[in-house]
Amino acid sequence: MAVSNQGQQAIELSIILLSYNTASLTKNCLESIIKETAEAINYEIIVFDNASSDETASVIKSLELKHSRVKYIQSNENLGFAKGNNQAVRHAKGKYLLFLNTDTVVLDNAVAKLSKFYKENESTMHFLGGKLLNKDLTNQPSCGPFYSLPVVFAALFLKGDYWGLTRSSPDNLKKTDWVSGACILTRKDIFFKVGGFDEKIFMYMEEIDLLYRAKKLGFTTYFYPESRFIHFGSASSAGRTYPIIQVYKGLIYFYEKHYSPLSFGILKGMLQLKALLALTVGRLTKNTYLVKTYEHAYKITKMV
Repeated sequence: MAVSNQGQQAIELSIILLSYNTASLTKNCLESIIKETAEAINYEIIVFDNASSDETASVIKSLELKHSRVKYIQSNENLGFAKGNNQAVRHAKGKYLLFLNTDTVVLDNAVAKLSKFYKENESTMHFLGGKLLNKDLTNQPSCGPFYSLPVVFAALFLKGDYWGLTRSSPDNLKKTDWVSGACILTRKDIFFKVGGFDEKIFMYMEEIDLLYRAKKLGFTTYFYPESRFIHFGSASSAGRTYPIIQVYKGLIYFYEKHYSPLSFGILKGMLQLKALLALTVGRLTKNTYLVKTYEHAYKITKMV
C-alpha cells in the first residue's frame, strides 16, 4: 500500500458527509461508519457543514478530537447539496469518494463491502450505489431509469414507484441509469472528468444530472444490494412541501439543460396538470397542505 511523506498509509477512501442542522443524525452516522468500517481500509470522513444553526459544530468538533479520521469543515453559508459536496471534494485526499447522507446508518460493514466490490470491478464500473433501507429495514427504492417523459408521466400519475416503473430496490447487482445521492461511490478522477455536481441545482436531481452526464461520457452506474444502509430520508428538509417544490425545479432545470424544446414543453404541461389536479383535490377536501404546495408548484411552471 502507498505510503505518505509523513510515514503514514495514504488515505484510500474519502467519505463525504454534507451536514445541515442534523447534529444528532450526523453524529449517529459518523459513529456507525467508525464502528462498522474495517480497519483494512484507510479512510477519512469529511463533514462539510452548510452553516448549521443547531449544535452541529460543537458535536462534530468533539468527535473530531476523539477520532483522527474525522475532518470538520464549516461553511459561512448554506451552499446546497451540489456546491457543498464539490467544496468538500477539494479537501478529499482519497483516490475514491463515497458521498453519504448524514441521515444514514451503516450496517454490517457496508462501507468496506461497497469499497471492496468497487475496486474489484472499477475497470467496468464507475459509479456504485448501495442498498438503502427504511427505518423498519424494508427496502427503500433508490435506483432507476432516467426521467424520460414516460417515466415522468408514471411518477406523476401512475404511482410509478409502486409498480417499479420509476424507482426500485433490486435484490441483485444491477446496471442502472442512476442511484440515490444518499450513497454514491466513485473515483475522484472520474468525478472530476464528469465535472462534479452541477452547482446551479440547489437540492434534488443533482445525482441524476451527474450520472446522466457520466453516461454520455461512457461511464457506467451499478446498484450493489450487498452493501446496506438505513436511510431516514428528508432529514434536512422542512416538511413535505419543500421537497416537492425542489423536485419541480429540478425537473424543469434538467429538461431545459438536456432535452429538446418540444420535450421541455410536454414536461411543463404534465407538471401543470399534476399541480392543477392536486389543487382541485386540496380545495375539495380543504387540505391546506395540498393547496399551498401545488399553488407554489404551478407558479414555478408558469415562470419558465
